[in-house]
Amino acid sequence: MRQRLIRLGIVAALLAGAAGPALAQLGLPAVGQTLGGAVDRLRGTLDAAGDGAASVVARPLEDLRALADLRLQRLDDFVRRNRNTVAMDANGSPARAHELLLLDPDPAALMLAEKSGYRVMEHGDLEGLGVGFARLETPAGLSLPDATRALQKLLPAKTVTADQIHFPGGQTGPTTGSSAMPSPRGGTVGLIDGGVRPDARLSAQAGFATGAPRPNQHAQSIVSLLGGAGVAHVFAADVYGADPAGGNALAIAKALGWMAAQRVPVVSISLVGPANPLLERAVAAAQARGMFVVAAVGNDGAASPLSYPASYRDVVAVTGVDGKGRVLFEAGRASHLDYAAPGADMTAVGLAGRVTLRGTSFAAPLVAARLAAYPSGALAALDREAVGAGARTGRGILCNACRKGI
Repeated sequence: MRQRLIRLGIVAALLAGAAGPALAQLGLPAVGQTLGGAVDRLRGTLDAAGDGAASVVARPLEDLRALADLRLQRLDDFVRRNRNTVAMDANGSPARAHELLLLDPDPAALMLAEKSGYRVMEHGDLEGLGVGFARLETPAGLSLPDATRALQKLLPAKTVTADQIHFPGGQTGPTTGSSAMPSPRGGTVGLIDGGVRPDARLSAQAGFATGAPRPNQHAQSIVSLLGGAGVAHVFAADVYGADPAGGNALAIAKALGWMAAQRVPVVSISLVGPANPLLERAVAAAQARGMFVVAAVGNDGAASPLSYPASYRDVVAVTGVDGKGRVLFEAGRASHLDYAAPGADMTAVGLAGRVTLRGTSFAAPLVAARLAAYPSGALAALDREAVGAGARTGRGILCNACRKGI
C-alpha cells in the first residue's frame, strides 16, 4: 500500500507539472525541455523514496499511461499558446499552421493546386539530397486537416503532408560539479537542434528557422558532451531559432541536406515528432550518401507513440540510462532500438556554466561520438564496445563513462 501511495504521488506531481514550468517551456521549444520541471520534481520524489520506489515506478502500466497523458496535455497547451503559427494536423500532432508540403511536385500539380486556392510559397530540391518538395499556403477558411484532405483528393498520385513539429528530448538544471578533463580528440559530428555559441569545436553553423542561429541551452549542452566524448569537429544546424513553429520537418530535412553537402559523416538528432514522408525521404537520401543518422527515442514513456526520426529505417535509435545502468523510466520508444548511452547522472557546460542533464537527448550524441571515432566498420566496432545488451538497451550500453561534457 505504501508503495502504491508513493507511485500515485509521483504521477500526481508529474501531471501537476503540466500546468506549470513544463508547459511554459513549450512556448520556447528551442530551449529544449520536453518534460521540464516535472521530471525534476519526479526525480526528487524518487530520491526521497529510495531506489526501491524507483523500480516500482518503472513497472506499473498506469504510470506509463499517465506519462503519455502528460504528453498529450503538453502538446495541446503548446498549440493553444502558439495558435497563430501552429495547428493540429489530422492525426493530432502539432504542425506549422496554414502550410502543407507536397513531395515531388511537377508544374501541372502546382498549377492545379494554385487554381484551387493553394499558394506556392517555395519549391525546389533539398540541398545535397535531390528530394523535390513544394511548400504551399492553405486556402483561407480551411482547417489544416481539411486542407490536407482536399489537396490529397485533388492530387491523388502525390504525397501531401502537414509540416509537423519536433521537440527536443531532455532537460538541464544547475549544478556545482567540477570541470571535466579533456578527452582525446577526433571525429566529426553534425548536430541538428538549436543554435550554439562559436568555439574551437565548431566548424560551421547554419540556421533553418527565423532568427537562427540562436544559441540555446539544449544544443549547447550537447556540444559540450560531444567535446567530452572526444569529438573534434562539430557542424551545427539550428532548426528552431526564434520561431514558435521551429523544429518542423522541412527545417530538419533542409538541415540534413546541408550536412550532406558538407560531407558530415555522422549526424545526431535529439528531437522527437511523428512520422513525416518528406523527412523520411531526406533521411533515406542522406543515408544513401553514406551518412549515419543517430536519433533519440524521446522522453514520453513506453506508452507513447513511436518516436521519429528514431523509427525511420536504418536510423541508429538510442535510449538513455542512469548512473546505475538503468533505462530511464521516461524513455520513449521507436520501431527498433540500437544502443543505450548515459542520459542521467551527468553534467555539461551550458550557456551559463555547468548544468546537470537528464533525457535521451543526451544519450544520442554520445553514440554519435563513438560512431565518428571509427573511419570504417563503425557499427561492428560499436557492437564490440557495447555491454549489457537486452530488450530495453538494444545491442548494449555505450560510452558509460561519458558523463561530463567540456
